Amino acid sequence: MKKKSGTSHNSANKPEYICPMHCEGYRTYPQPGRCPVCNMSLVPVQSERAKMGHKSDNHSKKKHDPHQDQDAGHVKGDKYYCPMHCEGDKAYDQPGTCPVCGMHLKKEESKSGSKTLYTCPMHPEVKQNKPGTCPKCGMNLVPEKGHEISEEEKAWRKMAKKFRIALVFSIPVFFIAMSDMIPFIHLENIASRKIWNWAQFILAAPVVFYAGWDFFKRGWSSIRRRSPNMWTLISIGVGTAYLFSVAGLLLPGIFPSQFKDAQGNVHLYFEAAAVILTLVLLGQVMELRAHTKTSSAIKSLLGLAPPMARVIRNGHEEEVALEEIQVGDILRVKPGEKVPVDGIITEGAAVIDESMITGESIPVDKSMNDPVTGGTINGKTTFKMKAEKVGSDTLLSRIIEMVNEASRTRAPIQRLADIVAKYFVQIVIAISVITFVIWAIWGPEPAYVYAFINAVSVLIIACPCALGLATPISVMVGTGRGAQSGVLVKDARAIEEMNKVDSLIIDKTGTITEGKPALKNYRTFGNLSDDEVLRLAASIDANSEHPIAEAIVKGAKAKNIDLAEVEKFESVTGKGVKALYDDRKMGLGNHRLMEDFNASLGEREQEIVKEWQSAGQTVMYLIIENNAEGIVSVADTIKKTSVEAIKSLHNMGVKIHMLTGDNEFTARAVAEELHLDNFTANCLPDDKYNKVKELQEAGHVVAMAGDGINDAPALAQADIGIAMGTGTDIAMQSAEITLVKGDLNGIARAKDLSRSVMKNIKQNLFFAFVYNTIGVPIAAGVLYPVFGLLLSPVIAAAAMSFSSVSVISNALRLRKK
Repeated sequence: MKKKSGTSHNSANKPEYICPMHCEGYRTYPQPGRCPVCNMSLVPVQSERAKMGHKSDNHSKKKHDPHQDQDAGHVKGDKYYCPMHCEGDKAYDQPGTCPVCGMHLKKEESKSGSKTLYTCPMHPEVKQNKPGTCPKCGMNLVPEKGHEISEEEKAWRKMAKKFRIALVFSIPVFFIAMSDMIPFIHLENIASRKIWNWAQFILAAPVVFYAGWDFFKRGWSSIRRRSPNMWTLISIGVGTAYLFSVAGLLLPGIFPSQFKDAQGNVHLYFEAAAVILTLVLLGQVMELRAHTKTSSAIKSLLGLAPPMARVIRNGHEEEVALEEIQVGDILRVKPGEKVPVDGIITEGAAVIDESMITGESIPVDKSMNDPVTGGTINGKTTFKMKAEKVGSDTLLSRIIEMVNEASRTRAPIQRLADIVAKYFVQIVIAISVITFVIWAIWGPEPAYVYAFINAVSVLIIACPCALGLATPISVMVGTGRGAQSGVLVKDARAIEEMNKVDSLIIDKTGTITEGKPALKNYRTFGNLSDDEVLRLAASIDANSEHPIAEAIVKGAKAKNIDLAEVEKFESVTGKGVKALYDDRKMGLGNHRLMEDFNASLGEREQEIVKEWQSAGQTVMYLIIENNAEGIVSVADTIKKTSVEAIKSLHNMGVKIHMLTGDNEFTARAVAEELHLDNFTANCLPDDKYNKVKELQEAGHVVAMAGDGINDAPALAQADIGIAMGTGTDIAMQSAEITLVKGDLNGIARAKDLSRSVMKNIKQNLFFAFVYNTIGVPIAAGVLYPVFGLLLSPVIAAAAMSFSSVSVISNALRLRKK
């Protein structure tokens, strides 16, 4: 049985306790103690809320604002969260950096707050927030595209500017420091080494105190908050190298001879400090650029809805902004245009491309009273529609919200990385100290110099950031890609659990089958032709509104059979229909109607009827006077996609159990045709719930697919609930995964997506673990006794910077899945 995450609901008089770091989101505990993730003491919920409220009150005060290094140009109502979920699902209303890990907060992409600006094509300086005409030339204003720079873009530009400044100052520092190793550079002919040391000091200062200063602030914040991270290591490593160099420049007399050259100048490491910070800045620039791509799926979804719509009010057609559409408005959609909101067609017909919502490439025919979805693309016709859902109620808005929710959640597999990261920095600092001691005692001369360099390299090369990013970055990209394919994931846990699913419970009607009857077979018993049997059956049913009658009439018309005129039509409840044709009594119905006509079947005819019924078909008898002239059957046809999807699920190791309220004959016929693993007929709603529990108790991980209110208990009980998008809102609320298009192909896609995301996460974790496992010992100098190899702090910084970028780049491969 799955465990629901979230706050436990205790009685009002019992206190609840929460981690002040929100390591597990807003999970509460009934007893005081320590957080199982960060080991900090739990605090009462009320005091934590009060503290959070106090912080929010002071949010506008710059000295208390953890995001003061960001531009304040943001839309009121925007939400920002840490991509590493350091504080669970906590969100901020200001852009900036995470106060725990120092990473740039990601903006939650949504349609709220985004207002369309309109401008004149001839006079771009004319702008307003609603359509109209230009006051200068009279031209119609058009929506302005790309007028808003994203927060990720702002952060990237700011970091890129700092990188360029750091690069300009770091290159001369590097060449001055390395001049002794470059044959064609003879700086000693221009000035003494001491003068050049002062030049390094001056050139390195802007890199440390401007370009890289935020890194030191993040490092200090991590120490103050007792949550050490990669910035702790970088600030300690670079800060030590820089302070050592300043002391060596100003107070050379306090250093032993090991640290000095023949002229008495201390070996300085300004170039290490400057180049390391420049490489870290380069890594941040690349990381921020990659981050802008991780939310590309949501941004593409946001771009589906058109900014304008044609509304017909009081007989007049006018263009209005999308935000101004109201429920009940009549809209006109022209050829090639996007459907603005959810609604139904009231006039005309259309062929709609729904691939951007459902993932299905084949356009869908739509006619009167058929539903259409906002963001889909109209074909070559014009139609009118009635708006039924607007704003945040549209399917597109709900998809975007579900993707945002999933991006903010933490997968259970992330706990492994959290546990390692919890102790990682402390272990690295300890290794750095041990490295210094070992090299100082047993290293070659100058021992203290080797000890210092290797200790700094250990601090610089370690990268807990790669561990922290491994899971959330894959979840973010994967859920966005799933949304583009019609698979909506509510939280990250669902992705991991779906990968473990080995049993799937599905309904028959509407899931495996079309959910509506269709003509299956028709046959004469002797006196009429087969087509004549269908013609007369459809002629009687043309006057009936029963779904079976509609299926027979539709089937006859599809075969281009002309119907006859009948008289004195009569519907007989529970039996069928009767009429007169050419002054003869005629009926179409079940065996009870046969009895009313005193008609009977021979042994051969009875065998045919039984064979059809065994195949799950509903058989209707055509009776003329007292004779059964033939039979017509209908059945709920199996969806074309079901066969392929079930085969794919079987190949993934999933056993499929069909539970249906239909009769034994019909259920068996469908199960045998599709080679299902198990089926149960004549099911009640409670039976689905009990079947889920039965399979769970047998050790299976169970997914349940449903589309009705009666499926909600079973969806909630299952390890993974899958709501078919064609079903009810209650089913969608009870499920962890929603399929926009309600067929089994979506379940196969969800399973495949889960496998791909989990594989990607494991690749990221493997890379991060292996990188740190190999990198830290090499930086400590384990290869020196055998190969004589040591790792420069500069090389260590380059490796550290690119480790995080590699993790993000690997996650971005999911976009092509």
